[in-house]
Order: sequence, then C-alpha cells, then structure tokens
Amino acid sequence: MKNILSRTVLLFAIILGFSQIANAQARKKAERDTQEWRYEIEAVQTGTQGSYLIKVWSYSKKPDVAIEQAKKNAVHGIIFKGFTGKATVSGQKALASNVNLEVEKEDFFAPFFEDGGKYMKFVSTSTDGAVAAEDRMKIGKEYKVGVIVSVNVSALRKDLEDAGIIKSLASGF
Repeated sequence: MKNILSRTVLLFAIILGFSQIANAQARKKAERDTQEWRYEIEAVQTGTQGSYLIKVWSYSKKPDVAIEQAKKNAVHGIIFKGFTGKATVSGQKALASNVNLEVEKEDFFAPFFEDGGKYMKFVSTSTDGAVAAEDRMKIGKEYKVGVIVSVNVSALRKDLEDAGIIKSLASGF
C-alpha cells in the first residue's frame, strides 16, 4: 500500500511539473507574440473622465492568451499608436510623439510591459474577461479576439511624465 501511495504521489508530482512547464512555455510564446505588437484598437465609447473605453483586437493561438494580452496591447496602443474615432466617439493621438521612444527608453518599457508589470495599474477589462461570440474569430491557426478595456489615460500620462518618458502638456512644444 505504501508503495502504491508513493508511486501515485510521484506520478502526480511529475504531471504537475509537466503542466507548469507547458504553462510557462505558453506564457513565453504569448510574450513573444505580444512583443511583435500585433493588435488593432477601435473606439467604443467615451469613458469616465480621464479614461478611454476601447476595443482591442489581439492575436494568439489560444483565445484566453489573447484576452489577457489585450490589456498590455491597450496600454501600448495608447502610448505609441493612438486610435481613430467613429461617428460618436473621437479618436485620440498617441501619448508619445517620438516614434523611436520605445527603443530609446527600452530600460523603462521592458519591465513596464512584463507580465504583471506596471502597465496593469492603468487598465482593466470592462467585461470581466467575457468575450462576445462575434468578437472571437479563428483566422488560420490563430484567434483574433476583441476585448473591451478601460485605460486610465490621465494616470498613465502622469506616470510617464513623472518618469521623464514624455513631456507634460504644460511644458509647451
């Protein structure tokens, strides 16, 4: 009986170890996908004062990974790309006017955009991770998933200004 129990525990430990390795590999793959910054942003509606409510379309082989990466993509998009508006919602320019800023300030942005990094302070999903059926599309071997997120742009701008990454609006041109 002891022998069976110890073998069961050993087998469980091995399975758990392989599961953790597979999850780590999936996170690394998602991180590589995200570093390519393949996403699209569209205006949804005007958010509360100082925030944008946007839909971020992210790409990944696993839809749950695309949902999680949407937060990171949203903050990246607000800083570096901006987005176009639609009939009732105006578009917004990127916070950064320097197109090379991400490379020039890599020592700031690399840890900022790590999983669980500082970017998380400025973004939240507005649907608690639920995605409408029409917002999940299979394209070839990967999924394109649309997630509605809220980005606290005022706090993000202030943080980037305080860190010396972007100039404040009051500093002039």
